Amino acid sequence: MSIKVVLFDFDGTLADTLPLSFIAFKTVFKQYDNRDVTNDELIAMFGPTAEYIIGENFKDKVLVQQAIEDYYSLYEKGHFDDFQNDQGIVGLLHFLKEKGIKIGVITGKSKRAFQISSEALHLLSFFDITITGDDVDKAKPDPEGINKALNILGIDKSDALFVGDSNADILAGKAAGVRTYGVRWLSTYQSLVYDVSPDGIFDSVTEFRELLEKESVIHGN
Repeated sequence: MSIKVVLFDFDGTLADTLPLSFIAFKTVFKQYDNRDVTNDELIAMFGPTAEYIIGENFKDKVLVQQAIEDYYSLYEKGHFDDFQNDQGIVGLLHFLKEKGIKIGVITGKSKRAFQISSEALHLLSFFDITITGDDVDKAKPDPEGINKALNILGIDKSDALFVGDSNADILAGKAAGVRTYGVRWLSTYQSLVYDVSPDGIFDSVTEFRELLEKESVIHGN
């Protein structure tokens, strides 16, 4: 079994952006919907785009559009408040590029939110394909995004890996029939337990890279 593409979730997997989302969501929920929401409540809402989350969960629909704009403003600003990339992840992306392995992102983030993060963190150039929440009809745990990426790339599921931090990620990867790994290597991730067992769980980028290096040697990638 070769590895031709590694598909990643984004928030909590490639970028430590979940704390930024939590702060921005909590602020707009409090300001515009007079509601205090916890991290766990927000995680339960995660999957689709910020627009959908706010639109579906606000009681006062009149204020939804302004809340969305403020969310994006707060989220973008957070990237410039002493925010730094995880250098282990940057090194992993360089390693994949050097091995000729394609890199994809399957995220529930909107194109707008993904653009903010990927540009601010200088990650965009690594990705061969990105499927955002705006590109699918069904968010994870549905495998639509993964299947769409593989179809566009022309890569068989047997040659793909999917990596994510949430229960929805693991469900989506397994439903797509690809090898699927759970990760807990950033400061904040979404799930400690999964409804189905992933093919492995990694607490550090180094452990995952060792797996890739072993398989790259075996298969001569």
